[in-house]
Order: sequence, then C-alpha cells, then structure tokens
Amino acid sequence: MGETITLKTKDGVEISAYVAKPAGKPRAGLVVLQEIFGVNSHIRSVADLYASHGYLVIAPALFDRVEPGFEVGYTQDDMQTGYALVQQVKREKTLLDIAAAIDYAKQAGKVGLVGYCWGGTMAYASACQLSGLSAVAGYYGGGIIAMKDETPQVPTILHFGELDKHIPIEGVNEIKKAQPKVPVYVYHADHGFNCDQRGSYDQPSAELARTRTLEFFASNLAA
Repeated sequence: MGETITLKTKDGVEISAYVAKPAGKPRAGLVVLQEIFGVNSHIRSVADLYASHGYLVIAPALFDRVEPGFEVGYTQDDMQTGYALVQQVKREKTLLDIAAAIDYAKQAGKVGLVGYCWGGTMAYASACQLSGLSAVAGYYGGGIIAMKDETPQVPTILHFGELDKHIPIEGVNEIKKAQPKVPVYVYHADHGFNCDQRGSYDQPSAELARTRTLEFFASNLAA
C-alpha cells in the first residue's frame, strides 16, 4: 500500500501525489503519469505494481491545479468529465508538476517515467523537454502525433493499439517515420488496453507491453 504526499512545484503550487515504495532498497525511481481519470484506483495499482518490481514510484495528481483530488472511473460520463478537465490544464504547468515528481524520484537514483493515454502524451513531452530522466515509456498517447518532429532526449519506447479509434494507425506510422530510433510497438488491441478496469482491456497485449516496459527500464535505469 502506498501513501499520498504533497509536492511543491517550481512556481510554488502544491499538488498531491501517490507514492508506492518497494520492499527493499529501490533499484531506481519511476514516475507514473495518469490518464484523464485522475490518480484513481487503477493508476495507484499501476504504481504498486512497479513498486513490487523494486522501484520507488510516484504518481503526481496532474489535475490538482484545476480540480484537487479529482478521480473517477471509466463510464461515459467520467470520460466526458475528464476530457473537459484536460482542456483546462496548461501543458507548461503540467510539465512543472512532472518535474517536481522527477525531483522526488531522484532520491532512488536514476529516474524513469511511464504514462498512459493523456499521460502517454505527457510522457513523450517529458522525454523531449524535461531533464533528470533516463528512460521514458508512453502508452497510447494520441497527442504524440502532433509532436512527432520533437526528438526525445533519452531512450523512449511507445505502445499503441491498432484497433484504437482515438489514434489512427496512420498517425502511429507517422511517428515511426519521423522518429526511426524510437521503438514503437503496435498491439492488436483498442485504446486503454492496459487498464483492467476498462472494457477495452486486453490481457495478452497488456502483459506483453508490461514485459517490454519492465525490460526497458531494467536496462536503462540500472545503477
């Protein structure tokens, strides 16, 4: 079980964050970036899972600037609420929040970052624009297509579903063409395939993507 802490960003704003600690000495630090549903039970379970693999994990509440404590499930109404909130969030401010989480995670050594959905887009933005990271993994971040000409500063891998109605496969192929050095994995799955609380959950794809991500972090975050 983890705990909720308070982070202070460089512009003086305080946000909450969920922290999950490993049983022993951390092998490295890891930042987990939420979907548009907040740091909900699923994101906390993701943080707990990575902590079970030896990482000190922190999941910052990236909506706290506009609606502190926001977390919902996966109904259609929840999706509409989350989508409305994400329109209010300014990317430059979100990057400050992520930077504060990176700073916290540094106490465990090297820092990796993984994000899902909107968090996947912010993961790619972090790889391109923030310092202090050693490896980044992004899951089905539709906004990455618009950033495809920005090159990550650190090793980065991306996961997409070929059945994703929100992210056209043509856009994924554009990313591959623009960033040939970034491994882009495509699964026979829909958007949100990693989340076992969503109807689009696909266990084989989720497990394969998780294995690839854990191996990627083990390789790039080793002391």
